[in-house]
Amino acid sequence: MASTAAPATVVVDGGYELAEGGRWFDGRYVYVDILSGRLFELRDDTGPTRLACLDVPLGAVAPVYGRPDTWIAAAGTGIALLSPDGALDWLDRPEDRSPFPSRMNDGVADPAGRFWAGSMAYDGTPGAGSLYRTESDGTVVRVLDGLTIANGPAFTADGTTMYLADTAAGTVLRCRIDPLSGDVLGGPETFAQLRDDEGSPDGMTVDAEGCLWVALWGTGVVRRYHPDGHLLHTLAVPAPHPTSVCLPPDDNRLFVTTARYGVRNPTATSGAVLSFPVPVGGTAGCSWRGRL
Repeated sequence: MASTAAPATVVVDGGYELAEGGRWFDGRYVYVDILSGRLFELRDDTGPTRLACLDVPLGAVAPVYGRPDTWIAAAGTGIALLSPDGALDWLDRPEDRSPFPSRMNDGVADPAGRFWAGSMAYDGTPGAGSLYRTESDGTVVRVLDGLTIANGPAFTADGTTMYLADTAAGTVLRCRIDPLSGDVLGGPETFAQLRDDEGSPDGMTVDAEGCLWVALWGTGVVRRYHPDGHLLHTLAVPAPHPTSVCLPPDDNRLFVTTARYGVRNPTATSGAVLSFPVPVGGTAGCSWRGRL
């Protein structure tokens, strides 16, 4: 297992409380600042452009296929369509029905065009989090429950495997997915179980070689795992709370978002967007193929 402290480039200075959800769409890097409800994009390292500012937390977005500048968003207590003018059209707000004050968290579209997003209780109540799947007709289905902080859904290129982090439990789960129906085949299996001193798994992505990259909150590292589960590489991040990882295609850079939240003496690398040179590329993010 290799470990490196590759030089980090600060792409955007640390001004975000909880930067997250970094994805590569249509030649641009898109990310959120969850607690402030803001959505940003970066093109050609020219500085961030704010695309939206909501009055609810914003966990993650994916483009809506065929509708330019429209997003499907894990926001507030549910799933909504976010229009170019910043308006939300709610598909469902399942966390309104939770017995605990809760919000949506990270989310991603799969290669078949469904949108998956997790939830969590604001106070981290054990077992209060769920994973939801949004179908092409806008129906929102609860797929898994009993999670605590559902984070970082990530899919293999063929859509048959999904990785899911339960951050508070220190667990990365792996699920077999029927790419036609989106059904989870059998129960989730434990792909990686981390000790408290190893950090908590947060955002994840699968690279072009099928390996899983995981941001580890609390220990300032990103790990790369082989599909068989063994640890290939550990990358040191100059911030204690890396939150998401993104590998653009044909560009051997790893983008990492970080948080200022919970950092006593934050520097410019906390609450920032960083990049690192890496020897492998990734794949572009997928769109939600809704038929609304």
